[in-house]
Amino acid sequence: MSCCVTYSEGEVVVQVASDGLIQTCKIMEGARHRGRRNITAPVGTILLLMCMFIPALGLLQTTEPKCKFWEYDNEKGHCCDKCHPGFKLLEVCHGDGQRSKCVPCPDRQYTDQMNYSPNCRSCSTCKKNEILIKPCERRENTICQCKDGYYKAFIDSGTYECRKCTKCGPDETTIKTCTPKQNTVCECKENYYRVMRKCEPCKSCDPQCNQHCTPSVQNTKDPGNTVNEFPVNIIIGVGAVVLVLFVLVVLVTYMVTKWFTKQSLLQPSSQPSDVSPDSCEVLISGEEPLDSSSVKAIPKSPTTEQEPSNLPDCVPLEINISDLIYTVLDLVPVLQVKQLVRILGVRDTEIEQAELDNRSCREAHYQMLRVWAERGSHAGGGGRRGGMLHRPLLQELLDKLRQMHLGWAAEELETKYGIQ
Repeated sequence: MSCCVTYSEGEVVVQVASDGLIQTCKIMEGARHRGRRNITAPVGTILLLMCMFIPALGLLQTTEPKCKFWEYDNEKGHCCDKCHPGFKLLEVCHGDGQRSKCVPCPDRQYTDQMNYSPNCRSCSTCKKNEILIKPCERRENTICQCKDGYYKAFIDSGTYECRKCTKCGPDETTIKTCTPKQNTVCECKENYYRVMRKCEPCKSCDPQCNQHCTPSVQNTKDPGNTVNEFPVNIIIGVGAVVLVLFVLVVLVTYMVTKWFTKQSLLQPSSQPSDVSPDSCEVLISGEEPLDSSSVKAIPKSPTTEQEPSNLPDCVPLEINISDLIYTVLDLVPVLQVKQLVRILGVRDTEIEQAELDNRSCREAHYQMLRVWAERGSHAGGGGRRGGMLHRPLLQELLDKLRQMHLGWAAEELETKYGIQ
């Protein structure tokens, strides 16, 4: 749209061009007589202002939407009606006032708004830890909800997952319980304040903790109450000293009891009068390594000494296998029993068989150690009676325990069976 103003003698010509049409207005000056006022200049100014506003009015008219909100403008410039929810567009209309051809969405598809899309949306399925609230329909998508004990956590604007509800800690109180849409809301209890993710107790009531302290706690920082803090510090100091002394007494008592136990177990071997002349005594040297060569036969005759060749064979130290195995299971941690039996030479197939034959973990470990003990007894003792373990296998067990950094367990076994 354009506007043109032309002045000529006795008239003002205004030309306005709009949509390819030109409109011309002529204003004639009716009075040319001398002495009358010339009104051409004011009229021209008014017309010039009109030319400035006419294009603006034209722009306002062109910005008004052609189609209604329930219609859409097709490619040919016609306003066609949109499809209702649950339908999709099959064919556009061919003129104003005509209706679009819409068809229902197929199964497992939906549209929940008025549209002119040729395709429907696929129905969603419930995710992990969700339960179905309402199945998918042509007008509405599937409605799912997090199951009990879980809440919806958004990863971004369109993605979420159901996470397990948080439980408040021992120093927290529950402000809001967990719902399918919101996690549990916890808050530090009275006289506690949050540090990172933990609630720490208020002790000094500094500015960070001041809002969580009660007046009684806050008053402990007053200068007038410093005298009351002095006895408290003394009590705490005395209590710490008493605790340290108690630990030392318990430790010393344990060491002394252990030493006396060893001495009491070794005492029968140091009394030759209690041993019959027909028996052998097993002597153990505390300075030499414990092996089969340390076992010597000493005759117990009060009158004459006999040559070792005339004595019966010395019987090695024998231990009940079942008693030893249960003692080892009481000493060795459960997670290290398999490592111990593997070091002792038990094969993985034998370990697996023991686990299959016994549902109880302790009985399975018993059978593993039983395989090692019986195999060693047959290999080292030949016809030795069943159920007894001889000395070299016990020494092997002690060595393997120390190799696994379980020296304290080896010491317990040595104490029980009187080995120095």
